[in-house]
Amino acid sequence: MAEMQELIRHYLNDKGKLDCADAYKIAAKLKCPIREVGDAAKAMEIRIDACDLGQFGKVEGGSFDIEALNRLTPLLDDQNRVTCKDARAQAGGIGLKKIRGTLKEKNIDVTYCSLGCFTEKRRPRLYVKTKTWIENAEGELLFGKGKTEILELIESEGSIAKASEKIGMNYKKAWTHIKILQKNINDVMVETKQGGGEDAGTKLTSVAHEYMENYRKLQDDIENYANERFKELFLKPRNQKEFRK
Repeated sequence: MAEMQELIRHYLNDKGKLDCADAYKIAAKLKCPIREVGDAAKAMEIRIDACDLGQFGKVEGGSFDIEALNRLTPLLDDQNRVTCKDARAQAGGIGLKKIRGTLKEKNIDVTYCSLGCFTEKRRPRLYVKTKTWIENAEGELLFGKGKTEILELIESEGSIAKASEKIGMNYKKAWTHIKILQKNINDVMVETKQGGGEDAGTKLTSVAHEYMENYRKLQDDIENYANERFKELFLKPRNQKEFRK
């Protein structure tokens, strides 16, 4: 116990808290269950900070990943939640940043913190959702969340056919979406090389990666503003009353 307390004090951040990642380092060094580190920190009145899954504290990095979503989906309960232990277990080979980013992108909540910080995180009774897409003058959908997912699957599968099958869309429709987008931006989004070898198959161009990155930034900015404005308009304390003179 004394050794654990010493390690906890050693790893304290500049706010006097113990980062989630450092708590796991301590558990690995002492070869003990992670909950023991959480309980020891609580007994020392030291709070856990910077949750690796993005549930509390500011943690840098994190991006949506289709493979992370495929791993998490079977583990979700009927309220779109996953346990901390299960979510962390899916990071092998892809990293916690992609798990964290996917949880945020898909509004997946985390329950039963392995460090004991919370059991079930409760959402506000109401919350806002936004959906952003880009159209041309004729109202044709050019870019949005669905297009981003298709392109990500093409990148991971190396094939439009495999990507469309995985997302539940027929090949012709998927290819039509891509052709409409390429026509409107007057540039190439995907390149296909026939034959065998490592370079064979379909790959995304730098233009496609740029569009995907910019779309995510736009969507994040819109969601952040919408969430803040929603709190201002809909989550005000109910006991506040306005009095007229």
